[in-house]
Amino acid sequence: MLILTVPFKFDIPSPDDMVSIGLKSSRHLRKDIPGKMVMGDDDLVAEKDTSTDPSSSVKLDELGGNSSSVAANTRNETLILDNELQHLSLERKPKNSKAKIKKPVPVSQYKPEPWMLQGEDQEMPRQLNLAIVGHVDSGKSTLCGRLLHALGRISKKQMHKNEKEAKEKGKGSFAYAWAMDESADERARGITMNVGVAYFDTKNYQVVMLDSPGHKDFVPNMISGVTQADAAVLVVDASLGSFESGMGVNGVGQTKEHSQLIRSFGVENLIVAVNKMDSVEYSAERFNYVKSQLGIFLRSCGYKESAITWVPLSAMENENLVTAASDTRLSSWFHGTCLLEAIDSSAAPHRDVSKPLRLPICDVISSHVLGQVAVCGKVVCGAIRSDSKVLVMPSGELATVKIIERDSSRLSSARAGDNIAIGLQGIDPIHVMSGGVLCHPDYPVSVASSLELKILVLDITVPILPGLQFELHAHHAKVSASLVRIVSLLDQKTGKASARKPRMLTARQAAVVEVRLEREVCVEEFGTLKALGRAFLRSQGSTVAVGVVTRVVQVQGERAEQAS
Repeated sequence: MLILTVPFKFDIPSPDDMVSIGLKSSRHLRKDIPGKMVMGDDDLVAEKDTSTDPSSSVKLDELGGNSSSVAANTRNETLILDNELQHLSLERKPKNSKAKIKKPVPVSQYKPEPWMLQGEDQEMPRQLNLAIVGHVDSGKSTLCGRLLHALGRISKKQMHKNEKEAKEKGKGSFAYAWAMDESADERARGITMNVGVAYFDTKNYQVVMLDSPGHKDFVPNMISGVTQADAAVLVVDASLGSFESGMGVNGVGQTKEHSQLIRSFGVENLIVAVNKMDSVEYSAERFNYVKSQLGIFLRSCGYKESAITWVPLSAMENENLVTAASDTRLSSWFHGTCLLEAIDSSAAPHRDVSKPLRLPICDVISSHVLGQVAVCGKVVCGAIRSDSKVLVMPSGELATVKIIERDSSRLSSARAGDNIAIGLQGIDPIHVMSGGVLCHPDYPVSVASSLELKILVLDITVPILPGLQFELHAHHAKVSASLVRIVSLLDQKTGKASARKPRMLTARQAAVVEVRLEREVCVEEFGTLKALGRAFLRSQGSTVAVGVVTRVVQVQGERAEQAS
């Protein structure tokens, strides 16, 4: 019997390729033929039925055949498949694609539900988010640890352990600070690197204490954590040379930078804790000098004299912390409040539940209680409760709230002002990130790739020019950005434009600028929601400008229209 061998042609798909293309199913994009990306038919839906079986027409005649008939059949099959591929549609959303966000409902139509207005958890005291800020080595962490110990929030066993470990490492004076500085790196370097969180109660509040790093290298961490603050304690070191260092007399000090940042966060009530008074023999003269020098600067930042409370104290000696000073060198001339009383007397912050839910994500955490996907942060407006749905932005994915906790206590709901931890279900962890925002499903937060900002330039030495690359901080989000153009200079007294398109910006000037962001960020215009409308510009390790968002260039709008 004569068997004809058909020569293989490399310029057309082989029979195996045809079967592979027609029958393979995959949930991911794959390369079946060089130069062509083929999506698995599990993600595709054909708009018309086809009865052609690709495998039936590519078999060779068992008794032989000629090359022209094989080539013809193959070309016909290729045309059929090409025609079918042209009529395929993406009716089902690919699993790895970005979620479509439905067209948002106008915020003006939002009405809070009755449960949001009722205090369901009235047994829980209202919270006060208190930032502890100041220059490095001013004694912030020691003050926090001493305060917690005096109020019974640190057990004797834990305190004994801290004292023992501190002495073993030759840092006996750090025992109280280690109540807040828990990481090995912080204890080894003797400085706070991340924002420590602790709780204690006063007569009027449950205080969420946010112990912030003072070293200039960790100002970004300080910004991310302290953006939640309702009030602040500015800790300054009264000892000779240290106060001057914090004020930047012999360099750049964080006392000034932290004061400016805290005011830019919207904090109006400030407690100035003049610490380490024991090092200056509780001198009234030294205290008055610190008050005079720092007071001038604070007023220039926009603080009102009536909103500043001055408290001389010694954290290490427990003088004037939770009770009135017992040392006669201090009590003989100071008759004001102790630190705890000053905190308890802070004005109650405004809580807005009339707007849709906004909860900026401070951190993504994991715990046995909350589950694999959990977040923490402060509810800046609206309310949230267990078993409700939330929209996680900027990913646009929905999740279910399973657990809400506040200081390890389970809650059924939480409202504006509450600093909470939330366990989420029904969402992949890759869609949840620090700097994102939990929203009401029908009222998503704005997501921008470009912003218009009204800024105030700080005490810089190098002018700001268009094209400047910098880091933009907004609530807990941090993103690389560039200055596109300077729209106008502003008269700081009238707020009106005084010059159009200036070439550069110098220290203490106010201006309107446009910036381009490297990635999408959740923000709101300052007039819409102040907590999500503030921005901080940092370059080469220093804060160069602070400002507010005046216009958001949205990137989610097109997606919303496509989904509607």
